[in-house]
Amino acid sequence: MSEKLKIDPYGFREYDARWIYEKDINSSGITNLGKGLGSQIKIHTKKNNPRIIVGHDYRSYSEEIKIAFKKGLISTGCLIEDVGLSLSPMVYFAQFNLNADAVAMVTASHNENGWTGVKMGIKKGLTHAPEEMKELKDITLNENFSQGNGKEKQIKNFQEIYKNDLISKNKISKKIKAVVACGNGTAGIFAPEILRGVGCEVIELDCDLDWTFPKYNPNPEDLKMLHAIAKSVKDNNADIGFGFDGDGDRVGVIDNKGKEIFSDKIGLLIARNLSNKYKNSKFVVDVKSTGLYSKDKVLLENNCETIYWKTGHSHIKRKVNTEKALAGFEKSGHFFFNQPLGYGYDDGINSAIQVCHLLDSQNIKMSEMINQLPSTYQTPTMAPYCKDEEKYKLVDELVKQVKELKSKKTKIDDQVITDVLTVNGVRFSFEDGSWGLIRASSNKPSLVIVTESPTSDNRKK
Repeated sequence: MSEKLKIDPYGFREYDARWIYEKDINSSGITNLGKGLGSQIKIHTKKNNPRIIVGHDYRSYSEEIKIAFKKGLISTGCLIEDVGLSLSPMVYFAQFNLNADAVAMVTASHNENGWTGVKMGIKKGLTHAPEEMKELKDITLNENFSQGNGKEKQIKNFQEIYKNDLISKNKISKKIKAVVACGNGTAGIFAPEILRGVGCEVIELDCDLDWTFPKYNPNPEDLKMLHAIAKSVKDNNADIGFGFDGDGDRVGVIDNKGKEIFSDKIGLLIARNLSNKYKNSKFVVDVKSTGLYSKDKVLLENNCETIYWKTGHSHIKRKVNTEKALAGFEKSGHFFFNQPLGYGYDDGINSAIQVCHLLDSQNIKMSEMINQLPSTYQTPTMAPYCKDEEKYKLVDELVKQVKELKSKKTKIDDQVITDVLTVNGVRFSFEDGSWGLIRASSNKPSLVIVTESPTSDNRKK
C-alpha cells in the first residue's frame, strides 16, 4: 500500500522550501515537490527534457530525500545530473560549468536536525524568488504535473572541479593563518582544502562530517559557534577566523583579537578593497546594512555607487544580476560576487577568499582595518511580534507617517529626515547619517527594526 501524501503548504517559503521531515512532509510529498519543480522548469525553459543539476548535504536523511525528489523530477521528463554530496554554491557553479537548465539542492542549510528542504533555481546564478515559489506551490499542491520520460546520470568527481576553480583563480602571497570552523557540516570537506590551496595556513575546527552536529549547529550567527572560533583564534594567534553554515553559502568572520565583525562591515572593507582595482563599480547591500556605504570616502573617490535593496539572499542576488553590480553584501553573511570574481551567487568560501585578498593587500591586521572605519552605534535586529495578517498593513501605515514627517520637515531629536527608502518597508535617514528601518519579517509573524547612528550611542535609541 502506498503511503498517504503529506505536504504542509507552509513549507513553501519566500526563497526556498523547508519542512520537518516526516512531520510536515513525507517521501510522497517530496516526490510531488520534484514533480512540481520539473513541471515548472519545463514551463520556463520550454524544453521537454530539461537538464537539472541535483546535489545534497550531509544530513543522515538527505540522500533518501534526494532519491524521492529525483523520482518526481524524472517522471516529468527531466534529465538529472547528480553531483552527489555538495554545498549549495557547488550546485550553483555546476549549472554554469555544465551549462544546465536548472538546479536543485537538497538542504535545510543551518536549520536543526529534523529539517529538510530544497534550494532551487532556473536562470543561471539565481534562486527562486517569491513569485517562483508561489508558482511552484500552486503547481505542486494542485498536482498540475507534466508527464515525461526522464533519466539520471551521476557526475563523478565534481567536488574537485569546484575546488580547483576557486583555488586556481585566487592564489595569495601572504601566509595568512586562518581558523576554519564548519560545525561538522558539509563545508568541512571543502573549506579547509580550498583555503589551504589558495595559500592559507589552516587551523581546522569541527571540520569532520558528523550529521548529529554534536557541538552546535553550523550557523555563523550561532553564538556557541562564534565563541568557539574566537577562542581558537586567540589560542592559535591566528590572523582571522571563518565560520561556515551547513550548506556553505554563508560565512561569519572573527578578527585577530577574537571579535566578531558584522557582515555589513566586512562587506564595506571588501568593497573598499575592490573599488581600488575596479573603479566605477556598483555594490548592492540590504536595507539592514550600515549607512556607511553611502558616504564612504574610498568608494566615492573611486566613483562607486551603493544601492540599498530588499533583504533576502534571493532579492540581493537578482539585484546584483540586473544592475551588473560587482558584488552584493547581506547583513546575514550572504555575499555575492559577480564577474570576474564569481558568478553572482552566494558562496561562503569565495567570500572568505575575498577577505583573504583583503588581508593580502594590506599591511595591517584585521582589527586595525576595522578600526579605520568610522564608528557606528547599531542596535541588534529587533523583532517585535506582529500577526502575519497585520504586519504588511501596519508597515504601509508607517511608510505614510514617515513620508509625512519628511514633507513637513518635522524635527526628531533635533534633526529632520533627509531621505526615505521604501524598497523593503521603510528606511529613513537623518542629516547626521543616523537611520532607522521598519519592515515586515519575510518568514515570521514579526516586524524587523534596526537603528544606527554614526554620532552617538544615545542617538540610536
